[in-house]
Amino acid sequence: MIKCNINISLNIAFLAGLLFISGCDKQINQGNGSLEGVISIGPICPVETIPPDPGCLPTAETYKAYPVSIWTTNGRRKIAQINPALDGSYRTELNNGNYLVILENGQNGIGRSNLPVEVSIIPQNKTILNIDIDTGIR
Repeated sequence: MIKCNINISLNIAFLAGLLFISGCDKQINQGNGSLEGVISIGPICPVETIPPDPGCLPTAETYKAYPVSIWTTNGRRKIAQINPALDGSYRTELNNGNYLVILENGQNGIGRSNLPVEVSIIPQNKTILNIDIDTGIR
């Protein structure tokens, strides 16, 4: 009888430990967070009109000419390239941590942007970063 109770107690303790360990693992690795927002690039033409001339709106080539990427905070390793949609919106999943978002080349120093900036990613949360790139065209 005592031997049976000890076996049951050990089995319960083993299962409880297994559940505890697997529960802790899920708390540590809760999934990725996301970095999202809109990249605005402009002006594209020397004279802006309202409503905008369709020929003066950013294209896929415009976004490629102003590449935005995500790096480790020390700037030693590139983590991801941001590839926005034609409307400038983007979403990138990242692991928990801090990152540096940079404009890789500012078209020979012409214009300016609100980059570089450090962002913090929290699991299962979204971090919003709207990026403004001034082309310098006047």
